[in-house]
Amino acid sequence: MNATALLQQHQHREHALPTGPWIMSQQWHELLFAHWPIAPEKLRHLIPAILPLDTFEQQAWVGIVPFRMSDVHPRGIPSVRGLSYFPELNVRTYVTINGIPGVYFFSLDAGNPIAVALARNLFHLPYFNARMRCQRTGDTISYRSYRTHAHAPRAAFVANYRPIAPVTYADRGTLPYWLTERYALYTVVGQHVYRGDIHHPQWPLQAAEVDITGNTMAEGHAIALPDTAPLLHYSHFQEVLIWPLQRII
Repeated sequence: MNATALLQQHQHREHALPTGPWIMSQQWHELLFAHWPIAPEKLRHLIPAILPLDTFEQQAWVGIVPFRMSDVHPRGIPSVRGLSYFPELNVRTYVTINGIPGVYFFSLDAGNPIAVALARNLFHLPYFNARMRCQRTGDTISYRSYRTHAHAPRAAFVANYRPIAPVTYADRGTLPYWLTERYALYTVVGQHVYRGDIHHPQWPLQAAEVDITGNTMAEGHAIALPDTAPLLHYSHFQEVLIWPLQRII
């Protein structure tokens, strides 16, 4: 990864690059963004009251995002095979604080217990251990995730997905841009809100199709997904830089 070249690609961002040094780099592969519309009043009480729920044309959204990670390592330290490569699956919605749009995670399941422990302690994020498999055959991704974390609600996701159209880049002001072009995460610890900034090139998005044969990821958070087909976007690869958490409230 060429971090210097990566930092020069920032015209697609709505907000300036973070100040201070980045501390971690990652590579993300074979992502599926599966989004369902949710009425804001059904979601508002499920996230901390201190976080302003973000909406697009008065509509809130919940996303389930399976992918796999590679080359995950702190700055200046080489990646380690047993720690730096694993599948991840997150359940998320969207918030905005001080004009900076970001992601709020209900859960992040990962197939690496060491990474889960580090992320829970260092980034105060709701990571959970899971038994996971992500396998590519041709252009189809076979994804399996079964949560195994002790004392956590059981959750599973079983699906096959693939891209079905050429790469496009979302325009500002559109729903795909609003859903994907977010360069911060927000988490609440006690009475305080922390923001974690990230940076990557603009998402190369493709229309996708999915066959979901099992999905209980939202149920443990008391989220009832509508019985409608999700809005789907696929992205093959992304290089990512991570900054440390900063307390903002």
